[in-house]
Amino acid sequence: MAAERVAAVAELVENQATRVVVNGVPIALVKDSAGDIHAIGDTCTHGEISLSEGFVEDETLECWAHGSQFSLVTGKPLNLPAYEPVPVFAVEIIDGDVYIDSSVTKEIN
Repeated sequence: MAAERVAAVAELVENQATRVVVNGVPIALVKDSAGDIHAIGDTCTHGEISLSEGFVEDETLECWAHGSQFSLVTGKPLNLPAYEPVPVFAVEIIDGDVYIDSSVTKEIN
């Protein structure tokens, strides 16, 4: 599949997650305080909750329901109750627009 345009960089609010759906895959799109843009799976692995409704701080996104924090870089949970990571998607910026291919996840060690 090809990457799909999901937003303009200028539309993204710093330290706030935005829910986008790419080819049926819900993704939390985040512009962190450093201005970096991240795309991780939007569903908390603990409770099927939308992570884009959570809280962003530095390079983490916290699930509003149970408090699990996920790394925006690796998708790994940083605390319980979640113990499974969410997928992390590659982000491409072209002419000020954000593109994501939902069929390609980053390899994280």
